[in-house]
Amino acid sequence: MSNTAKQYDVIIVGGGWAGSAMAYRLGEAGKKVLILEGGIPLQSNNREDFMETFFLAMAKTPEAPYVQNYNSPRPSVLDIKQITHPPAPSVDCAHVAESIDTDGYFIQKGPMPFGSTYERLAGGTSWHWLGTCLRLVPNDFKMYTEYGVGVDWPITYDDLSDYYDQAELEIGVSADVEEQTVHGITFSEDYVYPMKRIPPSVLDQILTTELKDVVIDGNVLTVTGTPAGRNGESNIMKDGTIYNNGRRLCQGNTNCTPICPIQAKYDATITLSKALETGNVDIMYQTVASNIQIDATTKEVTGIDYIQYETRTGPATGKGTVTGTKYVIAAHAIEAAKLLLMSNKQISTGIANSSGQVGKNLMDHPVKLSWGSMPKPVYPFRGPLSTSGIETTRDGSFRSERAAYRIEIGNEGWNWPTGAPYTQVQNYVGKMGLMGTALRQQIITDFTKQFRLGFLVEQMPSEENYIIPSPTCSDNLGLPRPEIHYNLDEYTRAGFKAAAEATGIIFEALDATEDNSTPLGTGGFFQYDGENYYSEGAGHVMGTHRMGNDPATSVTDADLKCWDHDNLYLVGCGSFPTTATANPTLTMMALAFKSADALLKSLA
Repeated sequence: MSNTAKQYDVIIVGGGWAGSAMAYRLGEAGKKVLILEGGIPLQSNNREDFMETFFLAMAKTPEAPYVQNYNSPRPSVLDIKQITHPPAPSVDCAHVAESIDTDGYFIQKGPMPFGSTYERLAGGTSWHWLGTCLRLVPNDFKMYTEYGVGVDWPITYDDLSDYYDQAELEIGVSADVEEQTVHGITFSEDYVYPMKRIPPSVLDQILTTELKDVVIDGNVLTVTGTPAGRNGESNIMKDGTIYNNGRRLCQGNTNCTPICPIQAKYDATITLSKALETGNVDIMYQTVASNIQIDATTKEVTGIDYIQYETRTGPATGKGTVTGTKYVIAAHAIEAAKLLLMSNKQISTGIANSSGQVGKNLMDHPVKLSWGSMPKPVYPFRGPLSTSGIETTRDGSFRSERAAYRIEIGNEGWNWPTGAPYTQVQNYVGKMGLMGTALRQQIITDFTKQFRLGFLVEQMPSEENYIIPSPTCSDNLGLPRPEIHYNLDEYTRAGFKAAAEATGIIFEALDATEDNSTPLGTGGFFQYDGENYYSEGAGHVMGTHRMGNDPATSVTDADLKCWDHDNLYLVGCGSFPTTATANPTLTMMALAFKSADALLKSLA
């Protein structure tokens, strides 16, 4: 499909979360939009095909339903290993497919591995997100002002409040307003979430009772329902209408990550489809952006070069250039930075990089997993992967010394840290020789008491954490793969220590037995104050083209418009100056809507 001759107001690279939101808002306003999407076409049978692949996969990872596409490749948690010291030499990239299969898509340079992954297909990583839709707390926007660490955002909570409303409506978030008014979070007058909160699990209810008098850092450990982008019971909206997004009610399949089999959970293909239905939005699938053209005099973008392919393993089948008035890069924090840095070879620093910040400040929410057995059954492996959490640990004066964290309560037993139930059943049968009634009884005794907590620790920006296009390794289309340099600083490591101390307090209050075995994990081992810790990736890739008030220290302004190029916008989690502790998706969509409004004004 070629749209190169058509005149477009806006060219968008990427049809995932932010790209779909931008396209929908712009298309609704009557603007002509073209999306370049590197993944396969959006089809009615995609979900069924993905589910079949998931069922047959031996390892039920976030990537399990989605077959590797060597022409638009992505990382997998199965590829992420502990980095040797010093880092091993670059892999031999003479055989592209074999190299990606053996060593993974990322070229990891350490000193720690970057443990998070993403998808490169229509709808992006929304295909395997959990569904958590937390707002940032007001102090998250002013970390330097309040606590003397990190940097401030160029906007405040109030600047984003209305856009949070819009994002929650588009996603169809299930939550309770009264529960979410923690650490200064406020809502517009008479605001209601589109849907009522997802009912708490048995584990949620037990933790609510047992932890209600436990205090850490001056904050009571209050269990609250987690705002979720999955369908609960509809609410009556402010205008008196009953919310209805046409999706099914959540059936508790417990595999929200990596895929909801019935689309009760929101994914960005919903907004992408609505964008296409406006009649103003076109999309070119299997089309990978390869270069951003810049006018040497005006510094404005004049076109996006692309490469097309027909099969995921075949060669390139065509090249071309698309042009528009405005341009939006919505390709993902790592892919967007890679595209900017490898574009316009006449400029050694890449595109939009006069500040030298593109690709730098790569961040995640490193996760400390804690798991064990309750004294009584809590019946895991039922319902959404997480229905509640502890948010009262997300802010406080301690943030001047160490990282904050939020606590996710997992409903999937020991699946994340140990691969349960599959690995344990193999153990029972293969090593213990259990069969029949004895096997069944062991499963009932052990599995019904399993529970898991995940401490999502905030990470401060650091120029030592960065990605660049690999100078030696490329993908099937000849485009550089991401070379990643990553570590955890003392601030974040101190947050891990605090999470470990909180684990002891919580397990004692629950009279629970902690399992101290080594997690299957993604290799993020480190030592701090003489103790061993294991860091897991949260899948929350942030930084690399941060927003700010100063062109010397940031890549875009508060509307996500590049300082260097007046007609180029960079949207997505790469815009985040700091990580805070909330899962970033809701904030990313709110920022995309804010940026779309600014772009529309510039086109008026």
